[in-house]
Amino acid sequence: MFKHIVFWKFAGEAEGRTKQENMDIVKEGLLSLRGKVETLVSAEVGQDVLHTDASSDMCLICTFNDREGFIVYRDHPEHLKVLAYIKKVITERKIIDFEF
Repeated sequence: MFKHIVFWKFAGEAEGRTKQENMDIVKEGLLSLRGKVETLVSAEVGQDVLHTDASSDMCLICTFNDREGFIVYRDHPEHLKVLAYIKKVITERKIIDFEF
């Protein structure tokens, strides 16, 4: 199995929308990939509720059967559309990918 986890901090305002509006758009876009990307076994999106100095605003946790399945997801046209929007509205991104 292969796990892909991403943490983001969002801009206060971007693309003419508030931080929360952009977070909602990104969440909807990421979750819409379930069923569109055949190798995506599971996907969860969480928004931070404690808002500490160390907190990220949002995280994505995806599971794939293997690394090759992740590569299919990474390069999938529907994922690339969501990723293009994410890049416009975030200020920071941290990622970890691992096999288990």
